Amino acid sequence: MKLEQAIQTQGFKTQKQKAVINLMYTAYQVKCRISTVLKSYGLTPEQYNVLRILKGKYPELMCVKDISGRLIERSSNVPRIVDRLVVKKLVRRGPSLQDKRETVITLTQAGINILEIVNPILDETDISMCGLDNAELQQLNELLDKYRKE
Repeated sequence: MKLEQAIQTQGFKTQKQKAVINLMYTAYQVKCRISTVLKSYGLTPEQYNVLRILKGKYPELMCVKDISGRLIERSSNVPRIVDRLVVKKLVRRGPSLQDKRETVITLTQAGINILEIVNPILDETDISMCGLDNAELQQLNELLDKYRKE
């Protein structure tokens, strides 16, 4: 569906304005679909993102600051997210051996297990909602990187 139809508008002032709104609309659609899958496993997208980050470093431990620096949505409150994951027994928190003032976090076996269950389902969700082939996805990724000009 074209963006104009989806948000019921007649047009945009510029292509840049349309691109920005299209990015926001598409990101929201993707997040909603992912949220629906994660909700059935008692996870939020932010909690999943933290688990995914920890899995990338596993079995190494990570401090909250390092997790925060890798989050997709930087405004997330990592300590609160970690607290909820500890309650769910998906992560374990403890003092750092190098700096006693620092807290480090690692995945538990339950955290690894939930990722092994959820990741394939999210992969299928991604495939079912994406109408692009690999070459187009590569081009999209390159264009998005160029758009951000970080």
